[in-house]
Amino acid sequence: MSTRDYVEKDYYKVLGVSKTATADEIKKSYRKLARKYHPDANKGDAKAEERFKEISEAYNTLSDDKRRKEYDDARSLFGGGFRRPGPGGPGGPGGGFGGFDLGDLFGGGAGTGTAGSGRLGDLLGGMFGGGGGTARGTQTRPRRGTDVETETTLGFGDAIDGVTVSLRLTGEGACPVCHGTGAKSGTVPRVCPTCQGTGQTSQNLGSFAFSEPCKECRGRGLVVDDPCPECSGSGRAMSSRTIQARIPAGVADGQRIKLKGKGAPGERGGPAGDLYVKIHVTPHPVFGRTGHNLTVTVPVTFPEAALGAEVKVPALRGAPVSVRIPAGTPNGRTFRVRGKGVRRADGTNGDLLVTVAVQVPQKLTGPAREALYSFRDATAGEDPREELLRQAKQA
Repeated sequence: MSTRDYVEKDYYKVLGVSKTATADEIKKSYRKLARKYHPDANKGDAKAEERFKEISEAYNTLSDDKRRKEYDDARSLFGGGFRRPGPGGPGGPGGGFGGFDLGDLFGGGAGTGTAGSGRLGDLLGGMFGGGGGTARGTQTRPRRGTDVETETTLGFGDAIDGVTVSLRLTGEGACPVCHGTGAKSGTVPRVCPTCQGTGQTSQNLGSFAFSEPCKECRGRGLVVDDPCPECSGSGRAMSSRTIQARIPAGVADGQRIKLKGKGAPGERGGPAGDLYVKIHVTPHPVFGRTGHNLTVTVPVTFPEAALGAEVKVPALRGAPVSVRIPAGTPNGRTFRVRGKGVRRADGTNGDLLVTVAVQVPQKLTGPAREALYSFRDATAGEDPREELLRQAKQA
């Protein structure tokens, strides 16, 4: 993509958000649009595929704080994009800006090398893979692939133990038919005779030069005489791939896992980007989780809570464990079973937190009812609400 094309595109408009949108708002809008225009949901729709590419391109820039700032600074510098006047306008027929050499700004023209142009070249160089260098250097420098984000849902036990999952990723990459060359099988591209492989051409405007992407090769530096039928000579195509990803033990719901080098492939020999996997964990019918501790609620009878007892408690892995309930245990009290929780990064385990819930019988037999009447009469002098009422009067 040329410098001009990059700055002229309004990525905020593409995603339908304001320039002050937060990272969460940008992500939310991207996901909504990506689902709508995803190639899998629009089989054979070329317009939807092109729209999906634009959305992905916009998100890749605006989701990265550094790249977003560079993009905003560049658009602010040029008032929201390049304006190339026609004949008779400032700068004359060549479309210049009153003697202002845009080629110097991006390090691609025969500029004078002043301090001002160097600073602007450095500002925009990071955005386009350069750094105030020449057009030839920018074209040949390897470029790292973009980071990719996806989601997966795990069962509660798999999240605790760790699991290997299959992830299907769809995105733009090198054309699988021509392997990124853009040329039909059996042929190869040739160096563009107009720009000599630099991807840039210059127009001499007297004492200044105006540099722009070569129209012959569209900035690639190569000309394809017999284009690949799959990608029409672009060298890029939407493709799907399935990877095996190892999710470590102990991941939590909502956590993001980074898989280095599993993102989009790089360009011109550059390294691949990273893959970020957002984890969703299905709730368990018995166990809950707090950090590295597992939680479970265990029902106990009134006699067990009042007189004390030893009860069996389920464990996520292995046989049930025994927990001693002391006499006089109130409803809602929590006991700790060491080492029966989630494995930590250092190899140790969290704990199992057992909360007792005193059960009130819904049906009583005759002897049980008589026994409760006897208990009530034996404890008639005790009022559990006496202290509560006393404190309420004093408040």
